[in-house]
Order: sequence, then C-alpha cells, then structure tokens
Amino acid sequence: MNTRPDFDSIKNFEEFSRYYWYREELIKICKKLGLKADGGKIEQNKVIEAYFAGERILPETKTKKGKNTSKKKATVTELYLETGLIECGFTFGPRFRDFFIKQTGDASFKFNVDMVVTAKAVKERGDESFKLGDLLDIYYGKKTYATYDKSALQWNKFVHDFCEDDATKVFPERLKVAAALWKIVRESDREKKYSHGLLEDFWEEIKK
Repeated sequence: MNTRPDFDSIKNFEEFSRYYWYREELIKICKKLGLKADGGKIEQNKVIEAYFAGERILPETKTKKGKNTSKKKATVTELYLETGLIECGFTFGPRFRDFFIKQTGDASFKFNVDMVVTAKAVKERGDESFKLGDLLDIYYGKKTYATYDKSALQWNKFVHDFCEDDATKVFPERLKVAAALWKIVRESDREKKYSHGLLEDFWEEIKK
C-alpha cells in the first residue's frame, strides 16, 4: 500500500488521481498555485489536470458585463428552449419546473443532479450562450456540461457498509473507528470502499 504523498512531491496527474482528495484540500492546492479554485471537485480536478499539462487556469474576475446580467432577468417574461439560462435568471423554482413539465410531458418531472450541477457551473462561468434547450438535453443525457461528483458519496457509503459488517459491533465507538479506517484508505491508493478484508488488514491499527 502506498501512502498518499504531499502534493508538491507528485509528478503528474496520473499519480495525483490515485489518491482521494477532499474538496477543501483541492481548494487549498488551487489557491496555493494561484489557480481557479471555485466550483465543485470535478472543476477543481480539471484545473489541476491542466496544471500538470502545463496550462494555468486562472481565477475569473468579475466584469461589468457579469453585473449586468441581473438587469436581463427582469426582461424575460416568456420562456422558450432558445432562452438563455442566465438571461432568464434560471432557478429550480415552480416557474421553471412547469416549463420543463410542458417540454417533457412528464407531470412528475424533477430536476436531476446533472441539471443542478450544470446550472451552477453555467452561472459560475457566466456562460450566456447556454440555453434552456441545452438544459433539456442534459436531462435526456444527450450532452454533458458538468456532472455530479459521485465521489462525494464515498464516505457515506463507506460508513454504511462498515456498520453493516457484524464484525464491527465489537467497537463501542464505531463511527470513530470507521473514520480512522477511512483515513487510512483515503491516504492510500487502495479502492475507496469498505470490505471485511480491509478490516482484517488494519485490525491491529484501528483497535488501539
């Protein structure tokens, strides 16, 4: 098992990707390098990947053009597939849900996670070319703009599986032990999931 090295000693993105990094750690890395640090883990990983490839993605600066987008919101009364997401002041409220219900013909329509992440990314980037029709394509899986970072669920899944293992019932503070075991896994190149074999491998370390 290889212990996770300090970021400064990592030579390439392939090596970097072998290890688990919290979003807060990615933010610190990007800020330390003077790179764009906002957005989710997917965006931050792309910034770091570009860094290793010799490209620097710098923080965005707000411009007057960005500030003027709020004025456009009030002018849009009718929604069409060609309407810009920023132009209409898109939210996940009932007005836009009703619009997508009409477009999909599904009365039980709900915004999926990729739509949520995409809308956030569009706003963060100030992408005025992105339309409501593009968001509908995201819903149907016809295109990709930004996707939900499923690695954020790894810890919850790890704890759930840890507690499901009867062998862990010997620990009076199971969550504390699960956290200690997760730390070992997180800082290694092992698969980021719980297994009984993992418990056996590190039994001596976590039972202390």
